[in-house]
Amino acid sequence: MKALCAFSLVLLTGCSAPPAMDDSTYGASVGIVNHTGNFIYSASANGGGGHMEAWGAGGPNVCCVMIPRKWYPGMKVPVRWDMPEGSKHIYKEKIVEVEQYDDDDGGSLYIHIFPNGEVRLVVSRYAGWSSKHPIPAPVNPDSKAGQSQ
Repeated sequence: MKALCAFSLVLLTGCSAPPAMDDSTYGASVGIVNHTGNFIYSASANGGGGHMEAWGAGGPNVCCVMIPRKWYPGMKVPVRWDMPEGSKHIYKEKIVEVEQYDDDDGGSLYIHIFPNGEVRLVVSRYAGWSSKHPIPAPVNPDSKAGQSQ
């Protein structure tokens, strides 16, 4: 009888333990930063994305893509974007390596698209326009902002 009670106690203790959580990935919002003079009709990384005006630096306003909490070398993500010319949609797609990020960042995934077709992916807690963002915000070369009058 004592053995049965002890066995039951072990079973109850085992059943009351919380299940192991998989915290190896998390849902990250997606932001788009457009370093070109063209409107981006849509852009996505691993299926999550949105759109962005010319020379625009957005915040992480689209939810979500799953990304690893820990960065690892060779981490690559499919990126697809549509940058129309007039009324014709021009789709481009490539596999892009995610730049190294801190494990503690827990930030959003930002898609940076440049005029030469270069695409960079960064994970950051800071919005695309922030001075603390890993890649400087786009600057319209035709803008007179910052010039003295």
